[in-house]
Amino acid sequence: MPNPYARRRTVLAGAAMLTAGHALSAAATAKASGRVLAERRLDERLVELTVDSPALGGSSRVALLTPRGWDRRAPDDRWPTLYLLAGGDGDHTTWTTMFRVQELAELLDVLVVMPAMPLFGFWTDWWNHGRQGPPRVRTYFLREVVPLVERAYGAGTRRAAAGESQGGFGALGMAARIPGLFGAVAAFGAPVHPIRHPEMWLSGAKFVGVDGYAVFGDPWEQWDVWLAWDPYRHAGGLRRTPVYLASGDGTPGPLDGGDPDPHIPGTEKWVALADAGVVSVTEAVCGEETRMLADRLTSLRAPVTTHIYPGTHSGTYGYRELRHALPTLLGALRGGPRR
Repeated sequence: MPNPYARRRTVLAGAAMLTAGHALSAAATAKASGRVLAERRLDERLVELTVDSPALGGSSRVALLTPRGWDRRAPDDRWPTLYLLAGGDGDHTTWTTMFRVQELAELLDVLVVMPAMPLFGFWTDWWNHGRQGPPRVRTYFLREVVPLVERAYGAGTRRAAAGESQGGFGALGMAARIPGLFGAVAAFGAPVHPIRHPEMWLSGAKFVGVDGYAVFGDPWEQWDVWLAWDPYRHAGGLRRTPVYLASGDGTPGPLDGGDPDPHIPGTEKWVALADAGVVSVTEAVCGEETRMLADRLTSLRAPVTTHIYPGTHSGTYGYRELRHALPTLLGALRGGPRR
């Protein structure tokens, strides 16, 4: 039987701007357009919301890992909040089923918000061949998810974010374009400079049945759309935001699954250019883009920590790297509930 995680990570291969910091909370909450359709308690700490999302053109789900005292919260109680963004498969449950964030004692006094995303949504508002419209994934996050949890579920304005693969792209892209939105960000095995290797991400989309040109457009004709949220392009916005970057180099590593990354048609160029020993060209490309962004941030004297390691895109490295990133993320989330 194929390794479902290998398949999942292969899928990962791959609006209006809100003001930063406290202004986002005040302005966006007033304009929030999403609403909760259902609320389901999964266990002692885990709650799952089904949300009606005009930005996505349908419903979505958001999981909350609740902190101590949350069930007894007063209307004005607020907790520091960690947003964990899903990879390209959009599966928000990965953080609890595979990465086991509920086992992290360091998060007992933190509200963890884990939104789902459409398949290969790339945490961006799709160009849709110039028509715009749903899915507007960044609008969903900024104008629906964040305002909703800040209005009704105890999320505070002390925020940090992390993501794997496309989730890392989303966290870094939003932090770079909206300085002050997050106090710290982390990305694991992420395409952080996708216009550098557009064939990789367009081929990855086609491989899973998604029109990649609908996401950002043609990179040679709509290059401005590709650059609009490119974390490398907007690295200057991260000068004062602590960043943790991690990626494999595409060579076999200790946490790889039993199944190798499948070949994705259209990536032959990058396979041919890959260094000897590379078995995951997707992760090798993510590793190259991660090094580029790390160098750029270093040149800007930004607070960046980088970890490049032997490993592929189908391995379980996100579990380990999230734990490595915790000191960076928690540095922005110190403190308990606030009134």
